Amino acid sequence: MRRTLGKPVVIGVLLVGMVVAGVGLYWFQPWKLWVDDTVRDELPVAAPATTEPDATPDSEPDAPSTPATPAALRTLAAGTLISHEHSTTGTAKIIRLPDGTRTLRLENLDTSNGPDLRVWLTDAPVKEGKAGWHVFDDGKYVSLGKLKGNKGDQNYVLPADLDLKGLTSVSIWCDRFDVSFGAAELAAAPA
Repeated sequence: MRRTLGKPVVIGVLLVGMVVAGVGLYWFQPWKLWVDDTVRDELPVAAPATTEPDATPDSEPDAPSTPATPAALRTLAAGTLISHEHSTTGTAKIIRLPDGTRTLRLENLDTSNGPDLRVWLTDAPVKEGKAGWHVFDDGKYVSLGKLKGNKGDQNYVLPADLDLKGLTSVSIWCDRFDVSFGAAELAAAPA
């Protein structure tokens, strides 16, 4: 047995096997199947506007400004997440804040954890089953960054110059394996 393990070919095969196992563990990250990352982002709010003090002679110049009534958040589009490669549930909403900024909000998200998960806004149609697994990188898409966690509520700020026309879906996209874990078709909210 000792003579067999000491041969250069056997040592080479063992070393290659260890390298392949290490690369496989890094690439697939199987431990993520048992680890959940829960995020609890609060609903985004903009800083309330303030009113300027009256410039009348009897007003005090050092009086603090009073907050104006803040405008309400407005949902621009929303949809329900469906499962693709992995079981996925929750809702996706594009929200306009009172200051005009926009945020994608994922609420009650529940999906599998995985390597290199991203949140994408896309122009691809949301298809059920395997037909929808690979369509989101075929056309236009905007990556909003890494998925913060595979469970919970989370916010992703949209770039100020992003034109939402034509971006009709959200995908939880695994960039490592080019597959959608789940997606939602975004329907415009009534005005």
